[in-house]
Amino acid sequence: MVPAARLFLIRHAPARDGGALAGRRDVAADLSDAGAVAALHARLAAAGGAQVLTSPALRCVQTAQALWPDRAEFAQDARLWEQDFGAWEGVSYRDLPDLGPLDGDALAQHRPPGGESFADICARVAPVLEGLGDGAETVAIVAHAGVVRAALALALGTIAPALRFQVAPLSLTELQALPGQGWSIGAVNWRAR
Repeated sequence: MVPAARLFLIRHAPARDGGALAGRRDVAADLSDAGAVAALHARLAAAGGAQVLTSPALRCVQTAQALWPDRAEFAQDARLWEQDFGAWEGVSYRDLPDLGPLDGDALAQHRPPGGESFADICARVAPVLEGLGDGAETVAIVAHAGVVRAALALALGTIAPALRFQVAPLSLTELQALPGQGWSIGAVNWRAR
């Protein structure tokens, strides 16, 4: 049997967003929970060496630096940026519109003014993951909740249900390539505590 690629998708540490939607705003990570960082580091180290790929966002790069302190730099891919929330970027969470009445498909297709939909981010992220699935190595991706959900959508073969997954800061989601058959989901939203 040919070894299959494994993906470790890590959501960045909590964003220092000032209580407002960060999205594409380049805000720093709050890495003050040293215990959670150490536990995630230990889990990743136990899994063996991995190529590390990050979103260019500062919060993702800082999280990667905390998880792999011995590495000098990390490969970055701009397709791994968070969803572009357009006019909602920087808006206080309490002032964002309530999208609760939308069904799953409508929510996945909804674009904030000047932004992109969840379906758009899925289309942007899928080629990155499909390219990684062709190899036989372990790849760790430090990115955003939207990217992790886009990976889950790819594994599920459908977009809307992936929006139902919780993706906490400093959580780990594991996928494994099934050669010629997509992805298997091994773990979702694993957290140290």
